[in-house]
Amino acid sequence: MIAGASIAGPALAHWLWRRGAEVTVVERAAGLRPGGQAVDARGVAREVIRRMGLDAEVRAACTDTAGAHTVDVDGNVVQTFSAEDDGGDGFIAEIEILRGDLAQVLYDDTRDGVEYVFNDRIAELTQDADGVDVTFASGERRRFDLVVGADGLHSSLRGMVFGPREQFIHHLGMVLAFYSVPNEFGLDRWFLDYQDPVTARSAGLRPIQDATQAMALFSFPAKEFDIDHRDIEAQKQLLRAKMDGFGWLTPRILAHLDDTPDFYLDQVAQVKMDRWSSGRVGLIGDAAFCASPMSGAGTGLALVGAYLLAGELAAAKWDPEAGFAAYEERMRQFVADNQEIGRLHAQSRAVPQAEIEPGPEPDMDALMALVDRAINGLELPDYADVPDSRQ
Repeated sequence: MIAGASIAGPALAHWLWRRGAEVTVVERAAGLRPGGQAVDARGVAREVIRRMGLDAEVRAACTDTAGAHTVDVDGNVVQTFSAEDDGGDGFIAEIEILRGDLAQVLYDDTRDGVEYVFNDRIAELTQDADGVDVTFASGERRRFDLVVGADGLHSSLRGMVFGPREQFIHHLGMVLAFYSVPNEFGLDRWFLDYQDPVTARSAGLRPIQDATQAMALFSFPAKEFDIDHRDIEAQKQLLRAKMDGFGWLTPRILAHLDDTPDFYLDQVAQVKMDRWSSGRVGLIGDAAFCASPMSGAGTGLALVGAYLLAGELAAAKWDPEAGFAAYEERMRQFVADNQEIGRLHAQSRAVPQAEIEPGPEPDMDALMALVDRAINGLELPDYADVPDSRQ
């Protein structure tokens, strides 16, 4: 059983199903959540999509963003990035898709072979040497061979099995918000990004497939963050207060805050754990190793992790100890490199402090080597000796 039906959960369901498992996905929401931030697939993650046989479907659902313009407060272009930069793995990735649209592609691909249970969640679980007994919030009780948490940064399953969230979530000093707005700004395939280095705040508008709509993005610094991730009204109040007087198109974007159907705001944080499994329960995606949106790699880590976890479990003949251990061994350094990218990016966006002397100039050769490892630094096994229902 998999908890969570965003990206990591359905991606893992895809591979487990292909490897011969019977899979149930439980999701606390009433259905798939639309919209969300634009997510990217670079390097090895693009290869996973190809191996899934979903390259055409994913590309058809992409935002089709041509590139990005950074602008000043008056809207004048300061710098331009193209989606073709760095072989499609640059600031604007060749494969850029709204989180909700990618979730829909993965769900459509798996719903005929995977059981999806919406509007429910795990309330309790106990495990023994042979399986896991799960009690759902609905009152239903079932037994599974394995349970995997793919339920995000604020994973309930992680809290049940591994301990309080404070042990694992590391705040990086920023908050991000995004939501859809009417495209009254003349946006045409180009992402617009305005940043103020003095206050470390930013605002942006991203084009999406529906040209009548756009995705708004905001970020601002926050040394601490203690608003409940489900208290939408408190989050909106915080966003208004923090972006007050910011300029550019901000007032017009904020005017749509109460009308949007898909508002999201949360801290920029990473999840760091010594282990991603305990007995027959494991974690994947942001629940296990969130690298933060500043890494640009959350979706890639979810897709790669799903491929490896299913492959290693099948290769271990479904022995959880061996399968989970092999998955961790393959993923650890890849995760560490992507988390370092996220940390460095968040650090670069911090408010300058006059009393602190500037650090040394970054070693650009080392930084570029780190970026390359974070995109391409993991070799995917072919798992030729394990079952695959699509071959």
